[in-house]
Amino acid sequence: MILACHNINKAFGDQIIVKNASFHVEDREKAALVGVNGAGKSTILKMIMGEMPLDGGEVILTRSKTIGYLAQHQELMTGNTIYQELRTAKADVITLEKQIRTIELELKHLSGTELEERLRTYHRLTSEFENKNGYAAESEMTGVLKGLGFQEEEFSKPVDHLSGGQKTRVSLGKLLLTKPDILLLDEPTNHLDLNSITWLETYLINYPGAVLIVSHDRYFLNRVVTKVIDVDHGQVMMYSGNYKDFAQKKQMLRDAQMKEYLNQQREIKHQEAVIEKLKSFNREKSIKRAESREKMLEKITPLEKPIEHDLELHFSLEPSRLSGNDVLSVEHLTKSFNTTPLFTDINFEIKRGEHVAIIGDNGTGKTTLLKILNQVIAADSGAFRLGSNVEIGYYDQEHHVLHSEKSIFDEISDDYPTLTNTQIRNTLAAFQFAGDDVYKLIHDLSGGERGRVSLAKLMLSEANFLILDEPTNHLDITSKEILEQALNDYTGTVLYVSHDRYFINQTATRILDLVNRTFVNYIGNYDYYLEKKDELTTVYSTVDEVGDGSASENVSETKLDWQAQKEQQALERKRQNDCKKVEERIAVLETRNEEIDGLMLLEEIYTNSMKCQELAAEKSKNLEELDGLFEKWEDLAE
Repeated sequence: MILACHNINKAFGDQIIVKNASFHVEDREKAALVGVNGAGKSTILKMIMGEMPLDGGEVILTRSKTIGYLAQHQELMTGNTIYQELRTAKADVITLEKQIRTIELELKHLSGTELEERLRTYHRLTSEFENKNGYAAESEMTGVLKGLGFQEEEFSKPVDHLSGGQKTRVSLGKLLLTKPDILLLDEPTNHLDLNSITWLETYLINYPGAVLIVSHDRYFLNRVVTKVIDVDHGQVMMYSGNYKDFAQKKQMLRDAQMKEYLNQQREIKHQEAVIEKLKSFNREKSIKRAESREKMLEKITPLEKPIEHDLELHFSLEPSRLSGNDVLSVEHLTKSFNTTPLFTDINFEIKRGEHVAIIGDNGTGKTTLLKILNQVIAADSGAFRLGSNVEIGYYDQEHHVLHSEKSIFDEISDDYPTLTNTQIRNTLAAFQFAGDDVYKLIHDLSGGERGRVSLAKLMLSEANFLILDEPTNHLDITSKEILEQALNDYTGTVLYVSHDRYFINQTATRILDLVNRTFVNYIGNYDYYLEKKDELTTVYSTVDEVGDGSASENVSETKLDWQAQKEQQALERKRQNDCKKVEERIAVLETRNEEIDGLMLLEEIYTNSMKCQELAAEKSKNLEELDGLFEKWEDLAE
């Protein structure tokens, strides 16, 4: 065991964060700390690091073990470049190398005892340098920077001028290079693109020390962790396995607790009713029996009702009218940022009912494309066309659609003036804004709160084409699952940008990967994308770098492959529909034959030869049709 928390307590006023909470992390173990927003996960990490005092209990780190911590927000103002900043993580190795080079220069001028003594020092330092993998230090730093999404031309950028997300990536890189015995990571996948997240997963899986992670990225947790520490209403419980295992076990445990609680409540009410009835008889024997039951009832220890998450989001999305089949057509669209091309001559179409996810590295232009489609910015060339009756609902990750000077209530009432005060309050309550919270100003809200206001406006819009930019940012896992359900039930069309692979896997029917300034199309969810990624990306890499005839032929074949995928999907949908129709017809005929059998038993029928012949003929015809239907069903099922 490398880290243990025993009976820790923390509260802010009346709000209990944790109460008598205990958990531990074993050496080399990969563990996750999960819970809804506001549960106290980041607070627990800060208490472990000593940045926040405990109200009670103790945190124990095994003697001589080192600990490293990545907070969500980083303030780097060191004057270093990105590469220089990472070199500070290897300061001991760099110092050793300087000492070794100095001794190498001195050795030329030494002799005798002085030479022997210096050689001993030299061998000791070179041995230490090798043990610290000093010869690979430079390549290791380069590998970590590239793994976290930095290009070599960015290594010389001053960290003072970086965005908050870039500073967090630099800090994460430094932390990984120091290799502490236990890593504490608070939302490490924030600000990382999909490739960087995949790289980090592999790095942490193979990390020689222990890791304790706070994250809402379920795909990431499923791949990395082997234990989950759940913070729920001040209580802490440990579960073995990854996030999926935890979610199943927690639901099973909660269902069992609720069943036990309801059974006890049912038994208590039953006994109380029996006691009341016995007393109403007003007989000495009955009263004694009632008193005996009362004593038994007093001995029962009432179970606490399992806590229900009554502050979860609950909403549905429903378009006000049906759009045409052709929702969006993009033709020859091109956009550059300054002199850097983002995408060139892109073409794609979106049909009604599709759920399309746009993925790609940071800086490739995904958000820019959504802004062009929403006419926030203009394309350099090309055009796009919306289909008939298409009404867009836009979710902007920067929440520019919100007015910072307004209150939450006014933000809704000004955009939807026909809603009553009660309707507005009910809508906001569904998004966790109750009481005086509705009068908070937009500019005072956290990122997660602004996201909930934007989702509330999206729900009220009744649009039939949703365009969403990172809709799961700042949402906890429970809220993400509710959003997933709402989108899966939505009958309109969805186009969104996301780095949340689990969310993509649950909601996307098609993926557009922005790579080499063009889109690679995948007809399927994220698992399908992973299966086909190398094959299709290689084709497009060849086009971009070589541009020869054979590459063009490959692209043509790939496009034909996409067409084949679409046709295959259409055929599969038709097969399923035909199969369903056959099953429904079989059920109708079998039900009718059962009715005929019943009618044949009635005296007024079996004494009427004409009616009997009619029913027998009808049943014979039905049986003949059923034979054909069963054969057809077998063919369709095959």
